[in-house]
Amino acid sequence: MLNEQDTARPAVLSASSVIGDAVVNAAGDSLGKIEEVMLDIDDDHIAYAVLSFGGLFGIGDKLFAIPWDALELDPENKRFVLDVPREKLEAAPGFDKSDWPDFADRSFATELYDYYGSEPYWKG
Repeated sequence: MLNEQDTARPAVLSASSVIGDAVVNAAGDSLGKIEEVMLDIDDDHIAYAVLSFGGLFGIGDKLFAIPWDALELDPENKRFVLDVPREKLEAAPGFDKSDWPDFADRSFATELYDYYGSEPYWKG
């Protein structure tokens, strides 16, 4: 979790400090929590956050890869904001906890970044 005393935007965060953080949309609706942070070692970037959404008490959760730049840190409320309606996330391409996609596949990544309206980091 984010440091309780730090309400300013931190310049550097550890991956473990954001895992478990809540994600909401601009309307404040809960969209789930960050389960994992995926690193692109070859390109030296944070590629995705893996968001769990749905289910009850962690059972039946669907996972979603979210482009890192689609998330905005809200340090005052110790959470992240994903500016999409809940319905868009529900219709997003997701995956099961036991069947993760190939995150290195650029066609998968391009579709994902397009879906969320993000510019792929490897094209810039």
